[in-house]
Amino acid sequence: QVKLVESGGGLVQAGGSLRLSCAASGRTFSRYAMGWFRQAPGKEREFVARSSRSGGSTAYADSVKGRFTISRDNAKNTLYLHMNSLYPGAAAVYYCNGGGIDGYWGQGTQVTVSS
Repeated sequence: QVKLVESGGGLVQAGGSLRLSCAASGRTFSRYAMGWFRQAPGKEREFVARSSRSGGSTAYADSVKGRFTISRDNAKNTLYLHMNSLYPGAAAVYYCNGGGIDGYWGQGTQVTVSS
C-alpha cells in the first residue's frame, strides 16, 4: 500500500506561484505513474497533470499547459507540481494520485488564488 501526503498549498495572489509536493510512503513509488487532480467547490474532480514512472513523459490538461510543471524525484519518493501565473480559476483542492483513478489518493491541499 502507498500513502500519499500533499503539502505546499496556501493563499497566493493572481499571477503568483506555488509548488505542491506529494510525499509517498513505501519503496514502490517509482513503480507508479503519478498525477495531480483538483476539485473546486461545486465541480467534479478533474485531471491536471500526469508523470510517467520515470518522469520522462508528462501530460497536462489544456487549462494548465505552459503554466504548471509536474516533476518527480524517485530517490525522495516525492511528486511535485510547480504552478506559475496562477489565476483565480485555478483555486481548488489539489490531490496527488498514484496508479490511476482506482489507485491511491492523498488527502488534498487547498490552493486559494486572490484576484
